Amino acid sequence: MLRFLYILLALLSAAAHAAEPQYQAVTPLPAGATLAFPKDYGAHPDYKTEWWYVTGWINTPDGKPLGFQVTFFRSGSGHDRANPSQFAPKQLIIGHAALSDPANGKLLHDQRSAREGFGLSYAKPGDTNVKLEDWHMVRAADGSYAIHVDAPQFAFDIKLAPTQPVLLQGQNGYSRKGPRPNNSSYYYSEPQLQVSGSITRAGKPTAVSGAAWLDHEWSTDSLDADTTGWDWIGANLADGGALMAFQVRSKTGATLWAHATWRDASGKITQFSPDQVKFTPQRRWRSPRTNAEYPVATQLTTGSTMWDIVPLQDDQELDSRRSTGAVYWEGAVTLSRDGKPAGRAYLEMTGYVRPMKL
Repeated sequence: MLRFLYILLALLSAAAHAAEPQYQAVTPLPAGATLAFPKDYGAHPDYKTEWWYVTGWINTPDGKPLGFQVTFFRSGSGHDRANPSQFAPKQLIIGHAALSDPANGKLLHDQRSAREGFGLSYAKPGDTNVKLEDWHMVRAADGSYAIHVDAPQFAFDIKLAPTQPVLLQGQNGYSRKGPRPNNSSYYYSEPQLQVSGSITRAGKPTAVSGAAWLDHEWSTDSLDADTTGWDWIGANLADGGALMAFQVRSKTGATLWAHATWRDASGKITQFSPDQVKFTPQRRWRSPRTNAEYPVATQLTTGSTMWDIVPLQDDQELDSRRSTGAVYWEGAVTLSRDGKPAGRAYLEMTGYVRPMKL
């Protein structure tokens, strides 16, 4: 018994004195440099936080519109990355999935998490290949993605096929998120992905088609200490263009940072600086579960252009306290411009229940 206690104390002491893992900082890319593909489609375990984030609008054969979201997160832990043990929880894999159907009146969603290891859950470098038990997202050689999610209330078996080049956010993929240069991430999007496959509800599969948006982002210290949350939108525009915009909010509600990228139908890309981007709430919805108020209808200004954002349904709040610890609003919205339909998008709003932490 004493020998066992000595061994246990030695192990605890070693763990207590183990070096905290060091993660790389996000820095501006050298002049002329950009993200490197296909390598950057894959995981970046040298950085603390990463996600592959898919949102989209799909239609059933009867023309009924639905919104969907699938996100895989990779998060580095505080454990020694040099530890050779497969039991060491060096990386955590988290998954969120949601279906927005106005017939339900609220969001259907599921979440799960697991430590990386034993071939059961992982995020592999080199190309997109993420697995979380029986959920997965894999990129094929032709650039398409196969996604499988099996949740209690729904299931997705879908394929996303690219129709446009990758859209690099910020400066060739280096995206500022705050007033300090290290408040940043590496970030690219794939808009206008063609969706095919099926969704299953109540045990019945239904063929679907539509368009999706993929964000892939990795960072180590992207948020300023004064951050409470952010508002973000990714829009597949009706003319074939793409629009991404976000604002990072301080604890006083002021805008700490903002940015937008607009690729128009001709392929011309315009980047908007923080003073050119503004989110102006038009209507708020109060959650009956958390009492949080979300500006579900918003006017977005990018330069001299104004976009009106309206939700597919008000209740698209996602409670992920069992995985990431956050409660946020993540929902399908439409965009209009000058009173005319301009596109379909997804709007994400965080930090309205409590300050957001990555």
